[in-house]
Amino acid sequence: MPAARVRRASGQLRVGEELRHALAQLLRPGELRDPALREANITVIEVRVSPDLRNATAFVMPLAGQKADEIMAGLKRSAVFLKGQVARMVELRQVPNITFALDDAFDNAARIAALLARPEVERDLHPLTDADDDGA
Repeated sequence: MPAARVRRASGQLRVGEELRHALAQLLRPGELRDPALREANITVIEVRVSPDLRNATAFVMPLAGQKADEIMAGLKRSAVFLKGQVARMVELRQVPNITFALDDAFDNAARIAALLARPEVERDLHPLTDADDDGA
């Protein structure tokens, strides 16, 4: 990979991590006025920043997935306010526009775990060996 591309990618990661930390502080219970967000426990899983650093997507998960639709609507309403707050917390020439997305990594992990636990997949993962056949 060319050095310029590596620097750009590491810059994106660095900015994303800074934004994640700032958003995590701002999204603590009691910090925001929006009724959907006031007492919500929201985890900021990851922030992905576009290569031009103008847009960022924050992947979030409400505690136990409760009231996810209501919380996502509240985050959408508060996006401009949150961008302004992040601008005060993080030193950047230009703070990216922030959009919020519900993180589905936990759902995907649970789905994969369920697939791996199925008997036909389990059989393929742990095939019988000749020694197992002799003992039976």
